[in-house]
Amino acid sequence: MLKKENWQKFPVLFSLYIAQSVPMSFFSTVVPVIMRQENYSLESIGLLQLVKLPWILKFLWAPFIDNFTQTGKQIRRWIILSELFYAVVIISIGYFDLQTDFRLIVILMVIAFIASATQDIATDIFAILILKPEERGTGNSMQSAGSFIGSLLGTGVLLLAYYYFGWQNLLTLLATFVVFAIVPLLLYRKKQTNENYHKPRVKASDVFRFFSSKANFKRLLLLLFYYSGLIGILAMLKPYMVDLGYNVKQIGFMSGIVGTSTAALCAFAAGFIIKRIGRKASIYLFTFTNLIAAAFFIYLANHTPSLTELYVGICLLWGAYGLSTVIIYTTSMDVVRKGKEGTDFTVQIVVTHLSGLIIAVLSGRIGDRLGYSGLFTLEFILGLLAFLVVLYNYPIKKKRYENK
Repeated sequence: MLKKENWQKFPVLFSLYIAQSVPMSFFSTVVPVIMRQENYSLESIGLLQLVKLPWILKFLWAPFIDNFTQTGKQIRRWIILSELFYAVVIISIGYFDLQTDFRLIVILMVIAFIASATQDIATDIFAILILKPEERGTGNSMQSAGSFIGSLLGTGVLLLAYYYFGWQNLLTLLATFVVFAIVPLLLYRKKQTNENYHKPRVKASDVFRFFSSKANFKRLLLLLFYYSGLIGILAMLKPYMVDLGYNVKQIGFMSGIVGTSTAALCAFAAGFIIKRIGRKASIYLFTFTNLIAAAFFIYLANHTPSLTELYVGICLLWGAYGLSTVIIYTTSMDVVRKGKEGTDFTVQIVVTHLSGLIIAVLSGRIGDRLGYSGLFTLEFILGLLAFLVVLYNYPIKKKRYENK
């Protein structure tokens, strides 16, 4: 049983991560579906992923956040101010029309993503400092589940709500939700929250020094390839469903609600699995699950899938992704340097975002040229490569980051 003060930290983390993910998921989901309905190419839809660039570049200002989060009070201030600015930008986007002001909306989306990325850095520092090593699996299951439930709301529920209620009203509700999500943080109190956490001053060069050791260089390969067998399929899943003849409401329910609900449930389960069997066994198990998901989509692409088959594929894909995020976040927390938590954790997660962005962008071009069957086959091959990288990082006879 967790003590009350230990239990309270998990709802706080859950609310903060869900707040940053709901609007981002909404923006990155509604626009691609509308573009496909307007007969944009898969390559153009893939290029839209570039609006997430701030989440790739956030390592550039992570050292700055580290240096100005010396106390719990400063960490809270960064989180709250970033969240409020995020809400203001979301409201402003609602005053522009998606059809006639598309470029301006994209610019504002980028600004919103800068605010959410800044909040994410501060929240990651907060999470690393309040979680004990044995709590990291559970804490990161809350982080991942919060993100996926945010995707559920933004990708499924809000996509359907957009269909009925329109653009401006929905974005006003989004901004209101973002503001209310910081309430658990305001209520959370801990005696040592105002202690000085960071002694060394973090330099910009510390971002690159993290991977200078042999162990962390091996980890770089893991971060680059671990998601590679899933991301291309995830990026093209909705266009694939459009081409199969499904409409916006069906896609919103099947992928946005069923898929992300499965991911959230698997993320919750991953925390218990990691605690039960340890980091090493979990990463092997989760990597194998990724391979099964990619293989199943090769099967789907070679015939017209039934509704049941498509549901199975969606659940496999999102479930595998939910499991994978928790193990990557947990092991990333394990290797951060003291006083450089925000920088070290951010640079690791940025590597996964960067590799994912590249694969997502290229997946559109590959899908246009090779078809879905060729794309899914390539994803399976990348998944095999990821499995080899896991073997390299976690040799069978050698235990690393293993729970005792």
